[in-house]
Amino acid sequence: MKLAKVVTGLAAAIALSSGSAYADNLRWKMPVAFATNLPGLGSPAAWVAENLTTASDGSIQVRVYEPGELVPPFDILQSVSDGKVPTGYTWIGYDQGKVPAVPLFAAVPFGMKPWAYIGWYYYGGGHDMLQDVYANKGFNVHAQLCGIIGPETAGWYADKIESLEDYDGMKIRFAGLGGKVLEELGASVTMMPGGELYQALEKGTIDATEFSMPAIDQILGFQQVVKYNLFPGWHQQFTAQYLLINGDEWEKTTAAQKALVEASCTAATTRGLAEGEYLNGAVLAGFQEEGVQADQIPREVLEQLKAVTERVLESEAENDDDFARVYRSQQEFMETYQVWDSRAYLPSDL
Repeated sequence: MKLAKVVTGLAAAIALSSGSAYADNLRWKMPVAFATNLPGLGSPAAWVAENLTTASDGSIQVRVYEPGELVPPFDILQSVSDGKVPTGYTWIGYDQGKVPAVPLFAAVPFGMKPWAYIGWYYYGGGHDMLQDVYANKGFNVHAQLCGIIGPETAGWYADKIESLEDYDGMKIRFAGLGGKVLEELGASVTMMPGGELYQALEKGTIDATEFSMPAIDQILGFQQVVKYNLFPGWHQQFTAQYLLINGDEWEKTTAAQKALVEASCTAATTRGLAEGEYLNGAVLAGFQEEGVQADQIPREVLEQLKAVTERVLESEAENDDDFARVYRSQQEFMETYQVWDSRAYLPSDL
């Protein structure tokens, strides 16, 4: 609440000093890809909508539409770009078929920790690269990082995963670039919204699924159907969500409104990460009390997964110039970041 008051106070000060900072009123419908009751994943969208309305003194009024109410979750990018809706809140990795480079801004297998990713995004040119990536593929959107959470689990399974061969022939819901890695291992990878996964598991439409972190998976009830939960989430060490704004709509905004959108999304990014980190330990402990077996992927299997991942990422880079440019930028940053990361943080078992 204190953070919200600070943002609101800054907005009010701007408005008082300029008088016309919010001269143009905006009325934004905002479909979301995730239910707003999902902590860290959907909850930042609701917080941003409320904060923008309050902090702008009503200059920006945002109405949230839950998944499927206005726009199907996987259609948000196209709908925003076409001007059917002015804004949307989503995980942009869903659009890798249309914009091959966007998964690098959403979740990268064996990629950065969330705080490293936002370091690269805010200070390493990531934000501007994302705008270029969309423009180069003909999409009329402004994208703003507006939420991030830590690692997902590596999925929910009916049986133990003891080797990479166990993925051969498996029907599994797996997102983004991680899904491409499992396809290389012979898995039949499908994509469906989170709200459909419980039923798909229960009916056997899929054998296994990943979706998010324990605090979210608990709400979706996967632990009631299958009992093996795999760690670590090698495929999504960070999961980033974005506010997409139609490009023409973004041009209508005043400098003060743009600043408020950016400040609200930056605050939401911090709050989303904090919410997940606060909740996950207790939820995971509760899973174990319910008979869920939390298995760790053996190091040798992780090393094999990493080798396949590197081949997949290099192949993607060969096929798309934007992917190559962003991937190289991230790799260059990680070379120097790892010097800091490996020395500065205490071992997790100390």
